[in-house]
Amino acid sequence: MTATAAARGAAGSAAWADALLLSFAQGGYVQAHPAILQPAEPFLDLSGEDIRKSLYLTTDPSGEELCLRPDLTIPVARDYLASGHAGKPAGFSYLGPVFRYRGGQPSEFLQAGIESFGRQDRAAADAEMLALALGATSAFGLKDVEIRTGDVALFNALIDALDLYPVWRRRLIKDFNRKLSLTEDIERLTLATAPGRNEYEGVLAALAGSDRKAALALVTDLMSIAGTTNVGGRTVDEIADRFLEQSTLKGGALPRDALDIIKRFLAIAGDPDESVAQLRALAADAKLDLTAAIDQLESRVGFMAARGIDTKLTRFSTSFGRGLDYYTGFEFELHAKGNGVEPLVAGGRYDGLMTQLGSPTPIPAVGFSVWIETLMQHAKPVSEGSAT
Repeated sequence: MTATAAARGAAGSAAWADALLLSFAQGGYVQAHPAILQPAEPFLDLSGEDIRKSLYLTTDPSGEELCLRPDLTIPVARDYLASGHAGKPAGFSYLGPVFRYRGGQPSEFLQAGIESFGRQDRAAADAEMLALALGATSAFGLKDVEIRTGDVALFNALIDALDLYPVWRRRLIKDFNRKLSLTEDIERLTLATAPGRNEYEGVLAALAGSDRKAALALVTDLMSIAGTTNVGGRTVDEIADRFLEQSTLKGGALPRDALDIIKRFLAIAGDPDESVAQLRALAADAKLDLTAAIDQLESRVGFMAARGIDTKLTRFSTSFGRGLDYYTGFEFELHAKGNGVEPLVAGGRYDGLMTQLGSPTPIPAVGFSVWIETLMQHAKPVSEGSAT
């Protein structure tokens, strides 16, 4: 039995699997078959915390750390970069098992999806992904689903335009990407530092206003003088980041005007077209240049409408994020109506991942994953004639 045949059997319905793979093939996406055993480093470095803590790890005789693939985006991207197509537009689909520790749930489960590499027409490619994702739910008999969208590039553009200390920028973006309580952390950053001296007062004073490169150089020099490379298991990078954070907070709170702007930004949600208007009003009121990021959002919404997606039924939220560190722009999830805790399909844009995986030049990339297990729970009968 082939891997694809086994996957179909596990999905419980050859008709659904055939319809799903057919919809991908008709879109021009070639089926990929990446190896199940993968180098662990890319997943440890580039994935979100939820994936990192759920990996199944092993070591080969040479000492290389390996893992069972926890998803298929990075494996498909690695195979693309190793091929003769690297840098050129190419699209791939997949259907196969992935492996993650999930508490009381099975650790092996099916995942399908699409990855699109090299397209420069980003807004159009984003809209195509959403349309194909909706087609995937249709293959399981689901015609009416909840569409949730966001765009991490907008938040990054806002933080850049506010010209905050680098440590604040990194901390806020990390919180946004990892689905932590961003609002709570923003409030903490506005509190005055408690009185009293810190045992590293001199180091903190020396770092006041520094960027990460300067902080890393200072901490490296200090640790070299002390004859050590780590303290309490923390690396030089981790110690430098901690000192930078403490120094920044010691020097003053997050400016109140910046806090108000961020809160107003994060409150924007609802109809995509109305959200565009609210974002332009915010940028004008705060005198911030967010034009490029907002234009990209508006263009994407236009391409979505051109593909027949009812944007009035699409929910956009500036605070929406998927919890994966490598996303750089458009993000989306499709949920079952009235029962949408777990997504049926989820994906987005990850333009920075390809250089992080070794590409010498940036390569645009966008894609999505189909959660077969969740779709099966909500699936409606599909006629056998639909998968021809």
